[in-house]
Amino acid sequence: MMQLHISPSMRSITISSSKVGAARHISYRTLFHTILILAFLLPFVFILTALVTLEDCLGRRLGPRLLGRVDDSERLARDFYKILNEVSTRDIPDGLKLPDSFHHLVSDTKNNRYDAKTFALVLRAMMEKFERDIRETKFAELTNKHFAASSIPKGIHCLSLRLTDEYSSNAHARRQLPSPERLPRLSDNARHHFILSTDNILAASVVVSSAVRSSSKPEKIVFHVITDKKTYAGMHSWFALNSVSPAIVEVRGVHQFDWLTRENVPVLEAVESHNGLMNYYHGSHVAGANLSETTPRRFASKLQSRSPKYISLLNHLRIYIPELFPNLDKVVFLDDDVVVQRDLAPLWDVDLGGKVNGAVETCRGEDERVMSKRLRNYFNFSHPHIAKHLDPEECAWAYGMNVFDLKAWRKTNIRETYHFWLRENLKSNLTMWKLGTLPPALIAFKGHVHIIDSSWHMLGLGYQSQTNVESIRRAAVIHYNGQSKPWLEIGFEHLRPFWTKYVNYSNDFIKNCHILE
Repeated sequence: MMQLHISPSMRSITISSSKVGAARHISYRTLFHTILILAFLLPFVFILTALVTLEDCLGRRLGPRLLGRVDDSERLARDFYKILNEVSTRDIPDGLKLPDSFHHLVSDTKNNRYDAKTFALVLRAMMEKFERDIRETKFAELTNKHFAASSIPKGIHCLSLRLTDEYSSNAHARRQLPSPERLPRLSDNARHHFILSTDNILAASVVVSSAVRSSSKPEKIVFHVITDKKTYAGMHSWFALNSVSPAIVEVRGVHQFDWLTRENVPVLEAVESHNGLMNYYHGSHVAGANLSETTPRRFASKLQSRSPKYISLLNHLRIYIPELFPNLDKVVFLDDDVVVQRDLAPLWDVDLGGKVNGAVETCRGEDERVMSKRLRNYFNFSHPHIAKHLDPEECAWAYGMNVFDLKAWRKTNIRETYHFWLRENLKSNLTMWKLGTLPPALIAFKGHVHIIDSSWHMLGLGYQSQTNVESIRRAAVIHYNGQSKPWLEIGFEHLRPFWTKYVNYSNDFIKNCHILE
């Protein structure tokens, strides 16, 4: 049993036990020094204990760093980084058999007892193969999408054939458009004249229907629909059998315009006779393309520029509007892939300030992908002729919804400038620009463009799936420019309803051809 005795002088303490000779004398001074030393050492003991605990809790990561010790996992990682760097510069042996998945890689490593360098080399080869496969798949997807966008859907082809047959067998489908008593309105400048150039009957029906339904004064609307010879009968049938009264629709084929001769339109002969041009648009779209030196986005742009529609006269026709409609003073031109959602009558009141072309500019806006287009996006500025005449930072403007002052246009040489640059591009083997009719128009209309508010024309619904739906609802005209047209299966599903709401699904021709079924 332990006993504690304090001396009478209070200078020492005696600790004794029941065992004989087991008493110990401790002075206050010794006790004080002992306590002082313990007080000094206890914090270090606490810190060491905390570090050991951290090593256990954090996987032995923090403690070794603070204590200056090297953790095995860090050393292993550094060694592996070193091996990876060495392997990255080595050639991959020909015929190296690669696993199909990470699971197989682990299995092969175990069965074949790979060392670290062999494992890293096989891993690198697998990654490079997967990257090549993904890249090739992306290019194949873009090529297939291009052909899907360039083809005519079965339903639309059916619609054209059935309506053409109706034209030959049904006198009502051949009736005069417009009726004789309304013919004077075709040249009445007090009315709102729209021009639409297309060989797509379904698309034309949506443009006309949406414009009429959105108008506060549809009786003032006159539509001039221009199509090619093969589509003329079907197009005429549609609008003869599906009246949009009180609006007026005129359907004309390019063969019915006496002005469209080779002498007046030299681009026709140039396009038809230039072998390089025909091969460019109708040849192989992949042959000769070095896929390893381009990006999917550039490849997609190149494919889009090779759409055969860009050498179609219908696509170039807008540059001849003043001559085709000599009695009209002001018109609104619409592409066939637009939908009109708001009354466009105020456009006839817009003062163009003596300019020819009222258009939305495309270099500023919320959507950076769609509204970031400057001349550098369309032209090859490494070409000396382009670099000499154009500024790459100049803002571009949009085709597809344009207000044209034809009186002002007839005082310019816009058409001649357009022809000049088409010929120059042919001479340069199509190296000046990459997209069809807009680039030469950007040059020809230079100095003749009046910028209108961007709310009139919203672009990008044919290639930008992230388009803001609320912005679409607010726009006067929405434009499905791009490959993903709403009448194609590759169209964006959430953007399609803005177009399909103007398709007349109760029409027998639409039902029998299973349009967008």
